[in-house]
Amino acid sequence: MRRHTNHQRFTAMTDPDSGPLPGAPALRHPRYWPSWLAVGLAYALGRLPFPLLWALGQGLGRLGYYMATDRREVARRNLGICLANRTPTQRERILRAHFGWLGVAAVTQGLVWGISRARLKRLVLIRNPEVIDACIAAGRPVIVLVPHFVGLELAGAAFTGLVHAGVYMYQKIRDPVVDRQVKRARRQYGSVSIERSDDLRGLIRVVRSGTPFFYLPDQDGGRRGIFVPFCGVPASTVPSLGRFAALSGALVIPTFARYLPWGRGLELAFDAPLSPFPTGDPAADAALMNRVIEARIHTMPEQYFWVHRRFKTRPPGAPPFYPPKRRRS
Repeated sequence: MRRHTNHQRFTAMTDPDSGPLPGAPALRHPRYWPSWLAVGLAYALGRLPFPLLWALGQGLGRLGYYMATDRREVARRNLGICLANRTPTQRERILRAHFGWLGVAAVTQGLVWGISRARLKRLVLIRNPEVIDACIAAGRPVIVLVPHFVGLELAGAAFTGLVHAGVYMYQKIRDPVVDRQVKRARRQYGSVSIERSDDLRGLIRVVRSGTPFFYLPDQDGGRRGIFVPFCGVPASTVPSLGRFAALSGALVIPTFARYLPWGRGLELAFDAPLSPFPTGDPAADAALMNRVIEARIHTMPEQYFWVHRRFKTRPPGAPPFYPPKRRRS
């Protein structure tokens, strides 16, 4: 009962969209009609059979390989850094396959908007559920470490719909119509989305009470990050995981999403908790986290989110890895 009460209080405090959405009438303005059309199209696509979505996404993603030249170059450079042991031909094959999976992720975005638990059970295979079930049953605080693989959105819906409602860190989307829809989808089974700028003390209290924290840490940490190796290269890494674990007393369970081939659905796998963790050394904790992510990348390199500028922030004096972004006219 205490856990439910804390969760409700935290929802009311941090999630203004938990009730009627403020500003909803303003979103009916004609300037938002294209956004509503895109949301409606995504929702309609999500009702199609999953094998058909897979085929459509693969086709659109392969087309995107030729059109998204800037993102393609970022991904190619990331692959050159992180998969240096592969030949150029192998990396190019991975790059093309990656864009296919990006297309699948794009066309299945609307799938998670209102998806039923019955359909989730048909689409998502959960590996090693006993790892997290035992923690939740015992009321043990849990941080679910979820790296940026392309099946992340469907994996999040499966976690909240089939495993346990959780707490999510959320980066607001610029388009308010899409932002509203994504927030609603992520809390459809009782989960809470909080913004990065919110007071995190309430978050720690809820995690301590037994609500899992769904945490995505593997993006460029900017100048506030610390430089630890990622695939053998110093990468600015957010050092918060060890701090969150220490403050909440939580176990950290690495969790990975993988689309299955030929539209057979998605696999959500729980690995053994990180140990020893946290160590009290932010650099050692961040480096261990990166090593765990690297190990899984090598098992399914086509599905890691390579189009992100993971090495954008460089150590002082180090040359940039990526070309300057093109300015929009």
